Amino acid sequence: MNVNSKKVTVQKSAEELCDFLCDVKNFKQLMPDNISKFEVIRDNAFVFALKGMPEIALEVKEVITPNKVTLGAISDKIPFTLIGNISAINETSSEAELQFEGEFNPMMAMMIKGPITKFLETLASNLGNI
Repeated sequence: MNVNSKKVTVQKSAEELCDFLCDVKNFKQLMPDNISKFEVIRDNAFVFALKGMPEIALEVKEVITPNKVTLGAISDKIPFTLIGNISAINETSSEAELQFEGEFNPMMAMMIKGPITKFLETLASNLGNI
């Protein structure tokens, strides 16, 4: 299952935005209002939970400076990646699109597609406001 956010313009250079996304503590600023937990567990990993949802732990898996930051689930129970694709617009701004990729059975995919889409849109909107 693949879900993409809308593209947002960020008032940071591509390098600055890449650095921002590589620093996992910055994801707290991007989370929706209904977050019930956010904790940095390692330099490259954090765990979060939204109200009524299970905890999810993510870690930085790959960085291709300044164009891509890939986070992946630490647990094999819900295998997915969250990719930040970054494109430079000019020296002081860039464009970002978030991409969710996961392997789910059709029933699970149908259940989570709506909430995942909403979550990605919130992350992207908040990213545009940093």
